[in-house]
Amino acid sequence: MEKKLKSYETLFVIDADLSEEDTKAVVEKFTALISQHGEIEECNEWGKRKFAYPIDYKTEGYYVLVTFKSEPDFPSELERIFNITDTILRSIVIAKEEKTA
Repeated sequence: MEKKLKSYETLFVIDADLSEEDTKAVVEKFTALISQHGEIEECNEWGKRKFAYPIDYKTEGYYVLVTFKSEPDFPSELERIFNITDTILRSIVIAKEEKTA
């Protein structure tokens, strides 16, 4: 039976206090995880941005937006891994609407 891939996007915010190498390692870790379980369509690193309000006493973070396709059970696992990773301050995974012609 063919597996049905759905479109998703995730935005995650990495602690800006990390060094440049550590930040790149976190980005590579999550892009590798996503590509293992699906296919990445686009990865945009927005860089450091100031928060509107402090999060865990931090005032800025490193933003990364990834658009990908995967099986429907993977996004919940991705959210779980985001939640147990100390260097991720905030994250969200959103299912994108499929375009119908």
